[in-house]
Amino acid sequence: MANSITHNTATVSASLNEDSLTESRLPTINDYLELCKIKVVALLVLTALVGLALAPDMGRGYFVQLLSLFGIGLLSSSAAVINHIVDSKIDAKMVRTKNRPLVRKAVSRRQALIFSAVIGTLGFSLLVFAANWLTAQMTLFALVGYAFVYTMFLKRATPQNIVIGGLAGAMPPLLGWISETGQLAAQPWILVMIIFTWTPPHFWALAIHRKADYAKAKIPMLPVTHGTDFTKTCILLYSLLLTVVCFLPFLIHMSGYLYLFVAMLINIIFIYKAVALKLSETSYGALNLFKYSILHLTLLFIALFADKFLM
Repeated sequence: MANSITHNTATVSASLNEDSLTESRLPTINDYLELCKIKVVALLVLTALVGLALAPDMGRGYFVQLLSLFGIGLLSSSAAVINHIVDSKIDAKMVRTKNRPLVRKAVSRRQALIFSAVIGTLGFSLLVFAANWLTAQMTLFALVGYAFVYTMFLKRATPQNIVIGGLAGAMPPLLGWISETGQLAAQPWILVMIIFTWTPPHFWALAIHRKADYAKAKIPMLPVTHGTDFTKTCILLYSLLLTVVCFLPFLIHMSGYLYLFVAMLINIIFIYKAVALKLSETSYGALNLFKYSILHLTLLFIALFADKFLM
């Protein structure tokens, strides 16, 4: 692990010293927004909002709560930028990522690193002053887990990268909860478990669709190391496990019948798509499942939110 991290750190450091034409012009706002992976961060902030909404009401004002969510979003964006920096050489080899800002030199690595540091510092400061130290520390922990432990080491080291590294991306509901209460509790960990269980089938479906890309970039994703059929089986098994975990909020009285109905419906569809992918002799259904999984998680957390305030 030490050698892997040292190698990647050296690569980033060397890249920062290059005399790039990129810095002859200023990047656009859209370039920076693309580095932040806005759509991904928006989903993370949604799950943090739900965690905050389900927490005991501590009488905080809406503005302070909004600042807390903004802080979580900024630190998540900072982690995304670091991911772009570390993965820029890999991104250049993959069709899906070859047009990212650092690859097409719309933003230099130095500019990206400064941007990441600025928004990360601002996000951490917002959490300290608008939420509490525990939220700031836990969010920073999630940033380190994703941007460094996962991106620099796990992603390149093991086909279980998504399973092990998925915890960092599953943290936002817990972060939203503790931003409101200032203390850990059992309930938000159920929401973390949902995202943690959802992550492998979500990314493995994409990995099947982009198997050639990952093989070319020498990233040991499960379809590359163990084959497509084995990965399809794992997706199906995880979809079944995900369904069970999704029922937990109802079983512990964290949500009501509106959530239960939505969870049953969208998980039946998830399982159906996973079964169809498994039985298919092709991989055409993988991209469809990947896209549906995003809708699945979005609807699930909207249902949790709606159940809290409408039922």
